Amino acid sequence: PFSSAGPLPTGTIRLDRENISCIGKTQGQEGIHSLYLQQNQIEKMENLECFPNLRFLCLAGNRIQRLQNLRGLPQLSLLDLSHNLIHVLHPEELPRSLRILDLAGNPCTQQEGYRAGVLAALPQLLQLDSQPVQGSAAEGEAGGGSCSSEEEEEDELLPVLGAPFTVDRGFLGDLRRELAGRARLRRTLGLEEHRARLEELRERRALLLGPGQG
Repeated sequence: PFSSAGPLPTGTIRLDRENISCIGKTQGQEGIHSLYLQQNQIEKMENLECFPNLRFLCLAGNRIQRLQNLRGLPQLSLLDLSHNLIHVLHPEELPRSLRILDLAGNPCTQQEGYRAGVLAALPQLLQLDSQPVQGSAAEGEAGGGSCSSEEEEEDELLPVLGAPFTVDRGFLGDLRRELAGRARLRRTLGLEEHRARLEELRERRALLLGPGQG
């Protein structure tokens, strides 16, 4: 499990592909707005209320079977639960603040009326399972306009977003800037950068787990 006894020096926690089996109870995490836990062994969505200001949560590629414990995240805008083991979806468990939701690769997406049920429960949703939501309330507020080629890369990049959001700006602008930056990063990433990333993950894991638990 990962857990922490105190606040971290950044608004983002990245622990993807770290063989983590559960989310431990933490303290002092009000400053965390982005949590990356994709490609682990997590089976249960728990202790998420420790991150009350969370806006971005990625749990793709885990072993989660049930949608739960999200009601304590009133600011959550993007949730990636793709490629888990969720068989039955209860849309009332989803925060109404969501703008982007990905459940692709879960058995629940084959339920009759799945998409209609999700859209009815989430009036602010802009994108569901990499498909845009036409005529959503959030889309109307954001206004029209054409998308750039970098913005069109959203579908591919959503599960692996990397940089922290700028929390004092609009969510959609933050998302587009992050996607564009990630696209450029992927085109220029070299061996030294890769090694630096691995070292960063080791240091963050040691910080979260505490002495003697690495």
